[in-house]
Amino acid sequence: MPLLVRYHLEGVRNALPRETLRERAPTMWRYRELLPVRHVENIVSLGEAMTPIVSVPRIARKIGGGELLIKQEGMLPTGSFKARGQAVAISMARELGVKAAVIPSAGNAGAAMAAYCTRAGIPSYVFCPDDTPTPIVAQTALQGAKVFLVNGLLDECGRVAGANAKAHGWFDMSTLKEPYRIEGKKTMGLELAEQLGWVLPDVIFYPTGGGTGFIGMWKAFDEMEAIGWIGPKRPRMVCVQSAGCGPIVKAWQEGKAKSERWENANTFAGGLRAPVAIGDYLILQIIRESNGFGILISDDEIRDAWQEVGHTEGLLMCPEGAATYAAYKKALGDGRVSRAERVLLFDTANGLKYEMPPAGKRIDKARPLDLS
Repeated sequence: MPLLVRYHLEGVRNALPRETLRERAPTMWRYRELLPVRHVENIVSLGEAMTPIVSVPRIARKIGGGELLIKQEGMLPTGSFKARGQAVAISMARELGVKAAVIPSAGNAGAAMAAYCTRAGIPSYVFCPDDTPTPIVAQTALQGAKVFLVNGLLDECGRVAGANAKAHGWFDMSTLKEPYRIEGKKTMGLELAEQLGWVLPDVIFYPTGGGTGFIGMWKAFDEMEAIGWIGPKRPRMVCVQSAGCGPIVKAWQEGKAKSERWENANTFAGGLRAPVAIGDYLILQIIRESNGFGILISDDEIRDAWQEVGHTEGLLMCPEGAATYAAYKKALGDGRVSRAERVLLFDTANGLKYEMPPAGKRIDKARPLDLS
């Protein structure tokens, strides 16, 4: 069962009125009273700036939707939202004296851990499925980790990583096997609330693999209410998974409290290819408590959404982020989301980190240009 960090929230309420934030640097560490690192000298940072929320009115009009916002997490160090969790987790690793760290990763979590471990002077080891996008594998190695490509899926990488953690005395940083990555990820919830004037969106679409951010944001909303920053209103939380790997959505559809391992998981959106999630029961509780839902998206729908957002708004989403737009479009069409609702999509990584479809037309410089 995952451990969760608890705070003396009455003390935070007295010490940190939200107006105080105006005086602080625009980084995730502006919320430090709601983060677990006790000693400032142990903070491991690569400059975790607040990420922008971008309105996309052209595409909203095109599909007949209402206000549509995209939070661009690819602006963070290492190019993905994983920087948030690893910045806090590795800061706590330094504070608690961890000597080496290991993680199984579909790509971005490993890249982020490598960067923050190197920054902290902690050796790191990353086990990835052998079809992880080449640019992300190279990034992870260039940032100082020893990278191993495993002929298996993410949970199988987890077993190999766990066995080696025991054999070599490395600390296992797998999703929800320590409590601090959630604390970093919850800053997404703190940040979006502040950016939207302390009024949460009506619906949040979140691409869900391990689901740390899903759980973290919900925790952030509860903590913000407890310290007087927001009221009781909550967004409907939508769990977006791949039709080729959707264990949590399947469990939600079947009314179950836990999911079962998804056999033969297959999707090109690597962050969604998590056959099993240790925090599945927490994600399912949040979906139901928020009156949200789960939705499955095919690879073809993801690819179409990827192209549509790029062509219409100029935003290059990552495949997992594109899945949230495809999910919103589908939910708008079948009535699960209305035009009256303010919707926020999470684009969890920089699209430049992924292998894109081939493009460009070769021409003869000596001949007239044929635009047909």
